[in-house]
Amino acid sequence: MQGIADGEPKRSRRFDVSGHATRRGRRADRGRPGRGYGFIMTYDILFFIDPGIHGMVTRSVRAVIVLTLALLAGACASTDPGDQYANVPAETLLQYARGALEEKRYAEAIELYRELESRYPYGTPAEQAQLDIAYAYYKNASPELAVAASDRFIRLHPTHERVDYAYYLKGIASFRERDGFFARLTGTDDLSERDTRPAREAYTAFSELVSRFPRSPYAADARQRMIHLVNVLAKHDVSVARYYLSHGAYVAVVNRAKKILEEYQRTPSVEDALGLMAIAYREMGLTDLMYDTVRILEHNFPSSNYLAQLPSPSNS
Repeated sequence: MQGIADGEPKRSRRFDVSGHATRRGRRADRGRPGRGYGFIMTYDILFFIDPGIHGMVTRSVRAVIVLTLALLAGACASTDPGDQYANVPAETLLQYARGALEEKRYAEAIELYRELESRYPYGTPAEQAQLDIAYAYYKNASPELAVAASDRFIRLHPTHERVDYAYYLKGIASFRERDGFFARLTGTDDLSERDTRPAREAYTAFSELVSRFPRSPYAADARQRMIHLVNVLAKHDVSVARYYLSHGAYVAVVNRAKKILEEYQRTPSVEDALGLMAIAYREMGLTDLMYDTVRILEHNFPSSNYLAQLPSPSNS
């Protein structure tokens, strides 16, 4: 899959806060702008007071001076972490973020994209950050955040030239990463046995992409994924119908099978729908309906395993 909306991040020169280029290999700050330098102040400044006056300074006054100087030294030496980006241009922050993204430091990239948008909420760099952060979330195994970020970009920039990528990434994040998560969790990679909401959301996103941007570079892949998702949804309904059959809910089996035949006519699950429907009719004693269903099954799937479980209409 393409890395970010306009291609994989290109390697770029790093810059310090003064704008001077630095070597890429020197990454003590991990590609971030400098954190600033404070002034080291000590009590020795007291000894620069004129010796003649020094003896006249009382201990309480000296304590006040020492405390004041200590506070000033602490204020100068410490730097608010948020201020490290105070003078960094938006374009430079975008370079830092993309560099982190390219080097697979996704959490750091996310932090930098957030910082960029909070300091520069308008303009091209902010728009790019809003799109890139969705990909960073996706690669950082946070599919829900990737979907949310994609949705936000679509809502804020419905006519943006890269909004097709936002739809594509939303579809990918809606089920692909969750697919891997559930596979690790359950030890199975069969989407049909899980909640279908992510698959339906992914299908909707891909469908929107294909219908609105048929010439998008992501449209062809989206169409292939839609075919896969339709098969997944059909298999899910087959699993549900089998569950109903195992619990004797034969009317529910027939209704679920009809749904498959109506909504997923071009999927391999049609065979299962006909077979399960015929078995349910048999169990309910609806012989005529069973034979009608078996005839359709024989005509379309002459080698179906379900036929061995059902009486043949020719013997009736």
